[in-house]
Amino acid sequence: MLVRLTMIASGATPGMRKGRFPNDEPPEPRALDRAGALAASLRRADRVWTSPALAARRTAEALGLDAAIEPLLAEQDFARWAGKSFEEVQAGDPKGMATWFADADAAPHGGESLAAVARRGAALMERLAGESGHTVAVTHAVPIRAAMAHVLGAPLSSVWKIDIEPLSLTEFRGDGRRWVLRASGVTVAG
Repeated sequence: MLVRLTMIASGATPGMRKGRFPNDEPPEPRALDRAGALAASLRRADRVWTSPALAARRTAEALGLDAAIEPLLAEQDFARWAGKSFEEVQAGDPKGMATWFADADAAPHGGESLAAVARRGAALMERLAGESGHTVAVTHAVPIRAAMAHVLGAPLSSVWKIDIEPLSLTEFRGDGRRWVLRASGVTVAG
């Protein structure tokens, strides 16, 4: 049984452009235009899911996808850090920032740990492994990085060494027993 999963990173938001931790905001108009250009290149899917976040839902709409909300695709919950710049957090909570980078189980911001995001992603992929066909999932950089680490059997600390561009596609293939990373970083020009 062949299983395909195409994860699409949501379009860039104003906060992303300013180096801020994700806050539930819509993508920039330019990102929506770029998503529209990407739509024609997407292959037919048997299932289409989106994160509950506004950026992912609006990206899915701009891609012309009729997507069902899948909570396992949610962006990491950054709680107190949401909407703040990396510099602000580093200045106000340097110990918390260092702990967050060093310990995947830590959630110094009061939200969700990286390990929790990874568990959600692993659960999603395990569920999909039992289904044939192609799934398109519009989500965010952290869940995509965690899925890559999961498939590669890499430590979660490796997520900090993976760059996921807005509107990039990451493809996985599975045979019902194991997943492989097929392609990553495919983006639309612009």
